[in-house]
Formats: sequence, C-alpha cells, structure tokens
Amino acid sequence: MTATVPKLVIVGAGFAGMWAALSASRKRELAGLADNALEIILIAPEPTLYIRPRLYETDVSTASAPLTDLLNAVAVRFVQGTVQQIAADKNTVEYTTSYGTISSLTFDRLILASGSTLFRPASVAGLVEHSFNADQMDSALELDAHLKSLSKLPDTPARNTVVVCGGSFTGVEMAAEMPKRLRGILGENADVKVIVLDRSDSLDFMRKSSPVVAEALASLGVQVLTGQSVASIDAEGVTTASGLRIPSKTIIWAAGLRASALTAQIPGERDEIERLHTTKTLQVIGVANVYATGDAAHVAADDEGHLTLMACQHAMNLGKAAGNNAVADLLDLPQHPYSQPFYVTCLALGPWGALFSRGWDREVDLVKEQGYKMKKYINTQLIYPPAPNRAEALAAADPAIQLIG
Repeated sequence: MTATVPKLVIVGAGFAGMWAALSASRKRELAGLADNALEIILIAPEPTLYIRPRLYETDVSTASAPLTDLLNAVAVRFVQGTVQQIAADKNTVEYTTSYGTISSLTFDRLILASGSTLFRPASVAGLVEHSFNADQMDSALELDAHLKSLSKLPDTPARNTVVVCGGSFTGVEMAAEMPKRLRGILGENADVKVIVLDRSDSLDFMRKSSPVVAEALASLGVQVLTGQSVASIDAEGVTTASGLRIPSKTIIWAAGLRASALTAQIPGERDEIERLHTTKTLQVIGVANVYATGDAAHVAADDEGHLTLMACQHAMNLGKAAGNNAVADLLDLPQHPYSQPFYVTCLALGPWGALFSRGWDREVDLVKEQGYKMKKYINTQLIYPPAPNRAEALAAADPAIQLIG
C-alpha cells in the first residue's frame, strides 16, 4: 500500500503566502525529502503578487509580479480559486474555481495567509456607493479612471478637491501624491485642494518623525483636519460628525484594515482587527493543524511586546516563519520562533521625497531625496520575489534572514 503524502495548503498569494510557500519548500529540501514526498499547495484567485504598498502611486502598471515560474521552480503547486469555507476540524478547504464551480482540498497543515481588507464601517452613510480607495489593484485602477474623468467636468471647487479620509500611512502617502497627480490631469494652473480628515487629535502615528510629516504635507499644500469623524459621503462631498461639509467629487477612504473574513472560520481567539492569536511559531492557539501569518496573525514582533503591523515588512518574515514551521511540525522537527526586533518605516511623501525612520519611536534617519532613494529600493528590489531560480529563491526564504530592517 502506498503511504499517504503529507499535504500543506497555503491560502493567499500576498507577501506572507508567497514567502510561506518558498520557506516551506526550503524546509522540505533541508529535510532531505523529494519534492513529491510532501505536497505544498498555494491557493489564491490569481498566480500574481500584487505590490499593495505601491497602490498609492500614480502609475501602478508595474505594481505586480507573476508567480507561476517562481512556484514551479520550487515545486509548489498553484491552485487557482477563492477560498470560501475552512473546516479545521475536518482538514478541508472549499473554494470557488475560476470557472465558478465549487471544489475542495484536504490538508494535514494549513497556513492562513489571506491578508486583510479595507475596513468600511456601515455607520458611514454612502461610504460604499460614493467613495474610492487604493486597497487592491482593481480599486486603484478604478480610482485612476475616476481621476482622469475629472477633466471632462466643469471647473468647480468640488471637481478640484480630493478628500482623503484617514491620516495614517496609506492616507498620508495617497494625499502627498495627489496634488501633483491632480495637476497632471486638470492642468498645472488648476486650483486643486487636497484635504486629509482624521478622527484623532493629531497625526502622531509617525511619533518622533511626525513634525517632518507635517512639514512635508504643508509644503505640498495638503491641508490636515484632525478631530473629524466622517458621518456621511455622497456624490457631491463629505459631511463630518461635527457638521463640517466639504464639497468634493473625489472622496478616498483610507481609514484602517481588518483581517480577512476567513479568520472567523478558525476556532481561535481574535483581536479587535480580527487577527488570530498565535504562538511564537505562528500556530493558532488551540488549533493544532492551522498556522496564521501576515495580516491574519496577532503576534509580538519582539520581546518588548510590540505587535506586528499589517505591513509587508512584517508579512514577509511572518510568512517565512510560518512556512518553515508548518513543514517542521509535519516532520516532527524543531520549529523557528518568529522574531523581528528591527523595525523601520519608509513613508512616501510625493514630490517632497520620502521619510525613512528606524525603531518603534520612528527616529528620523533619511529624508527627502535620500529617503526617496531608500523607498524606491525597498519597493522595487527588496519586496519583489526573487528570480525564478530554485537555489536563489530557497536561500532567500531562510526565516533567519530579515528582508527589511
């Protein structure tokens, strides 16, 4: 009788899922197993890595990378489909194929790397119908098409005004890019206005670097209004809870993320943003056959208790740890506890340049042109997958190597 081949299924082809697949293949090879002795499957809607941190950019045509050749090189089987149901107690995943049919996979271990989605609260009237975002590639392209269509409208304050709702990383990067982007569409002499609304009392998310962010936004003509919660959005503008009304044809929502809805199907504890609590090896607490990684995992990045952020910087290393550990678990080998004590931030700030900071207090390191060079290096070299070369890909997947930091 032929022995059953162990099967690892990874859900999601973002940074965490891709690196989990590479790391799992590496661990299989280090264990001396043939490729067909342990099956590694990556399931996602497309065999494409979308470079989500770049979707604020004016041109997103290069913000993706194909994964087919890379996965083939490391003997990871790709299944095209959208996961709908996970039954951890039955070791099964049910998914919709690209043809619209329902199919399923069985697994011995599962890595949930299903990422996160933009949080759009139902309490904000008109949010879904009348706002734009750059959360995913399709929505970034929709926003771009809308912005280009503005040139066909009459020259009014509403046409010329963009309101960004949410003043954290994504919102600030989007707002900083927008004045130049608008003038490229409406003309250099257009009276454009870009406004950031944030419910906090100040934009202090950059901590010690916050004054630099404020300086950059001011130099770009971006107005920041704090202490303003959005109450409603319509086709002609936005209204805040305080009664402030801003006429605008373009409302961009950038007010936070929530972990994929698939986390709710795993019988484990979740945090306030729906991430699953895990051990340091990324095994979901209380669920022996499931690992969570990337934006789906609630875990400390260091011994000081700093939680990982929903950012590619953490997702890549979380993915590598999860892939390594899921295979190690299957083979009864030692696991590699996740740790990422070095933390950096690189914030794009439009024509001003960029800000690169180090540490959780975000001490200023590089600014303007030097900061931009670092941002470009990270976005175009560090976070892309390695070339579809087996040796290079597996070497890069070592969980001891921190890619950014």
